Amino acid sequence: MSSTQVSQQIAAPRSVVYRALLDPDAIARWRVPDGMSSQVHEFEAREGGRFRVSLTYDSPDGTGKSAPHTDTYHGHFLRLVPDERVVEVMEFETTDPALLGTMTMTTTLTDSDGGTNVLVVHEGLPDGVAAADNETGTRMALAKLARLVEGVPSGPFG
Repeated sequence: MSSTQVSQQIAAPRSVVYRALLDPDAIARWRVPDGMSSQVHEFEAREGGRFRVSLTYDSPDGTGKSAPHTDTYHGHFLRLVPDERVVEVMEFETTDPALLGTMTMTTTLTDSDGGTNVLVVHEGLPDGVAAADNETGTRMALAKLARLVEGVPSGPFG
């Protein structure tokens, strides 16, 4: 088991970024690495609420953790602190022993010059998930989050 942490400066208020962390349509758009598409099956944005998401490789040579080309994970929201923190507990839907185990992802939002600093910490990554790959995927997702919310004053996402 390993852990990673990735941060991203986003030129948007914490309240806008926080909403994007808990909006299933926004999640489908930003929380997916490049070269993959996302489907949100279930998403209850409340403490104790459950979620289930699939990420599918766009290329037929991508190898999935749950199916030939798909990574599916499910979990629940452990803690929600409005405009500050989202703590999620999740696990892959797989029979591969190297990918089994519960992971915790904590997203912390803090004010920074001109916007919000977003820090994502993954703890308990299964041995079959390379820390470098997790960091790369998280960086890609956070860049998409920035593109989604920057310039959004308080209305819905563009």
